[in-house]
Parts: sequence; structure tokens; C-alpha cells
Amino acid sequence: MSDKREINIRVPVLARVEGEGALSFTARDGRIEDLQLKIFEPPRLFEKFLEGRDYHEVPDMVARICGICPVAYQMSAVQAIESIFEIKVTPWVQAMRRVMYCGEWIQSHALHIHLLAAPDYLGYNSAIEMAKDHADIVQRGLRLQSLGNKLIGLLGARSVHPVGVCVGGFHHAPSLSEVESLYHELEQSIVDAEALIGWTATLPLPDDQQDFVSVALSNEQQFAIEQGRVISSAGLNISLNEYEQHFAEHQVPHSTAFHSLLEGQPYLVGPLARLNLNLQQLPQEIQKLVKQSGIHFPCQNMFLSIVARAIEIRYAIGEAMRLLKNYQVPNARKQTVTPKAGVGYGCTEAPRGILWHRYEVDAQGIIVNANIVPPTSQNQARIEADLRNSLEAYGLQHSDDELRLHGEMVIRNYDPCISCATHFLKIKVDRID
Repeated sequence: MSDKREINIRVPVLARVEGEGALSFTARDGRIEDLQLKIFEPPRLFEKFLEGRDYHEVPDMVARICGICPVAYQMSAVQAIESIFEIKVTPWVQAMRRVMYCGEWIQSHALHIHLLAAPDYLGYNSAIEMAKDHADIVQRGLRLQSLGNKLIGLLGARSVHPVGVCVGGFHHAPSLSEVESLYHELEQSIVDAEALIGWTATLPLPDDQQDFVSVALSNEQQFAIEQGRVISSAGLNISLNEYEQHFAEHQVPHSTAFHSLLEGQPYLVGPLARLNLNLQQLPQEIQKLVKQSGIHFPCQNMFLSIVARAIEIRYAIGEAMRLLKNYQVPNARKQTVTPKAGVGYGCTEAPRGILWHRYEVDAQGIIVNANIVPPTSQNQARIEADLRNSLEAYGLQHSDDELRLHGEMVIRNYDPCISCATHFLKIKVDRID
């Protein structure tokens, strides 16, 4: 049944997302005429802050972009700068960077599943309210988040805005006793992680099949996290330095963050996109858990991204255990760095999707130019397309409150990091003498 009334929905502040944004849409005669995901945080101009700074300052500076996924910014940055300086890091450094990244996946996914998304599906306004009836579920989420934070702190000295990463390696190597203690915690957490997959698969999630293109990194050797080529479900397969030939950002009037398009079309990055493209690279024991969950990939229902996050938590725990099992304190924590001029590219899989960096550096190692494309900017056009499709499929005959809640659920489902998206704003000034 179509809805003949005129609908004007305004959500001035989105709850349970990182950052500040709003949603508005207008519908008439059963069709949405105008819809905007509004991001109104002031542009933070991080790329401009980096210009003129020494290369060794970059890892600590970009970590401040996000308190939830600082590791992603650090890893994309050092990868880009190391490519300019022709640095090949040691196997120990590469392994420990992957361990640290696993920690970020665990803590970020656990936070989103238990504290931000689950209340939507179980009918609560907040995780605090949900905890009154489901204390064990919220406690599990906090345990997993704490575990992820400990992994980040193991190599970063702290979990929020860590300071352990440097171009060429790490400032510090953890001791054997520190690693052994954390390894034991990882081992104990497997029960929580496997239960989480089964629990998310039983949530009353909307059945909302949509047509979208998935984009992620791909690595022939392993499930891509900290390195790889950029691929898509539409056949794209490019190196990092080809990114700007296919992906383009543009500014929209209602947002202080760019929208990114692939060949002029919206696309999806994040955990669901990664599993859609790389599921076959997960270990067999995890693929078995996926089959037992009853969820099939590739999947075109964005609401099932909560299950994808649970699967990635279990993978990250196992991967961190694999890399730490025979840990040895290295003779050298980092490589010698000799600056040189050039342009370099880095791209890694943040919890919310690919995070692409480009840096131009002069012969003294000073940043001349920087460009950072965060996952939320890449997902914004897809979120707006999803909102339009999902709300119309849900049915505009529902009450304004029901439509508002459904729209918020769609947005939260992407786990948007709104502050991360407000890096830069193109400004055009016309001066008349």
C-alpha cells in the first residue's frame, strides 16, 4: 500500500555513532523525493596540518584523527612513507603490525556490535538499558573490547592514540612475559568470539537485499588487512597508485565531508565487503563457523554486516595468536631511515573499510602534500543510496517515529566514523578588486 501523505523526517542528532551528523528526508506519494545524510562537523584539515612537518611526526599526528581506529591511520601512513624511502621492514615488524591491527579490529567491532548496533535489533535505546536484561551480552562485548585495546597497547604503549609505531618499525618491543600473558587471554577469548558469531546470526535483522559493489584489499598470501591490491566485485583489480584513476571524491552542499565514487557510482567498503570478496582466505575452522551460522557470502543485505564483524573478531583473535605463538624479542625494532624525495601510497583495512593515503615528500623528508581518504567518506554515497532503498522497502506507510528509527538503524549499521570523514573541504574564493 502506498502512502499518500507528505512525510518530512528530521533527525537533528544521530545517536550511537562516532561524531555529529543528522538525517533528513522528504517523501510524497510513497516515494522519497529528497534525502540527505548531513555531516556538519567543522573540517579538521588534517592534510594541511601535515604539510611542512617531518616524516617522523606523521604516525603520531595521524593517530589523532580517530580515537577508535588510530592504528589504521598509522599503518596506511607508514606504508606510504616507507614506499618513498624504499624501506623493506623486517618480518618481525610486519608481523607485529598485523598483530596491532588485529587488536584494533577486535576492539572496534566489539564496541559497535554490543554498544551501538545490538540495542537497535533488541528494542533498546542504549546499551545501558539493554544491560538490564542482557548483562552477559554487554559484559562479553566489554571483555572483547578490552582484549583488543590490550593488543594495541602491547605495541603502541597505549590503546588510544598509540605512540609505538614509527617509519621503519616500532619504538619498543614487548617482552616475552608480556606476550605470554596476552596470548593466554587471547586463547580464553575464543569461546566468547565463537558464541558471538552464533548470537549475531540469530538477531532479528531486516531482510533488505540491495544491489551494490563491494570494494576491499586483496592479498594472495593471506586475508588482507595491512597490505594488498584494491579489488571490487565488479572486476576492479588495481595497485594503490592507481586509486585516483578510478575513485573520485566530490563535495556535496549538505556535508562537510567528501563523497567518494568508483567510476561515478557509490560503493561499499568494510567488513561485509571484505567477506564478500575474500571469504575463501579465512582459515578452514572459521569458514566452518560461518557455515554453521547459516549466513551465506557473498551477501547483499547490509544488515548482516554485524555478523561479518563477529566473524572478523574471531579471525583477528586467531591471527594474533598465530603471529604471537613463537614470539621472540628482535635484535632490531626498526630499520635505518634515509629520507628521499618522492610520492608514496598506502592503503590498509580499517575496521570500517579501506583507508587510502598519498604523501609527497621532499629530499629532507618534509611532507609537501598529503591526501587521506577514510572509509566513512567512501561509504557516504552508499549510505544515502541504502537509506533511500531501505526506507522505501520498509514502507513509507509506517509512522514517522518508525521511519526515523529505521533510518537511524541503517546509518548505525555502517558504524560511520563521522569525525574521520571531515578531513578537508574545498574552498573557492572569488575576490573582486
